[in-house]
This record gives sequence, C-alpha cells and structure tokens, in this order.
Amino acid sequence: MRDQVLWRKTARIITILADRLSISQERAMDIFYNSHTFELFNDPESGLQLLGDEYIVNDVITELANRQ
Repeated sequence: MRDQVLWRKTARIITILADRLSISQERAMDIFYNSHTFELFNDPESGLQLLGDEYIVNDVITELANRQ
C-alpha cells in the first residue's frame, strides 16, 4: 500500500514539474530522479514524503536553478 501511494505522489510531482517547466514528462522524470531532492524523497527519515507536491516541485526547481 505504501509503495502505491508513493508511486502516485511521484507521478503527480513529475506531472507538475513538467507543466511548470514546459517540458516533456520524460524529461521531468529524468530531472526528478537525478535530483538530490529525490534522494531525500526516498529516505523516510527526511520527512519529505509527507510534504505537499508543490513544495517538493519547488525544491527541485530551486535545485536546478542552483546548478546553473
């Protein structure tokens, strides 16, 4: 059950990220899966899984901006 909830949350995050950056779902998936935010998202101790989708997307976008 927990895995299904996280899969759906991940899908929502990727969809929002794609919309916000005007990129394909595949590109958004690549960005999210290769981010430090995703590493934290996969660590239940971080608490990131409990935060809102938009908050997580904002973290990914901030991380991208800091890379450039």
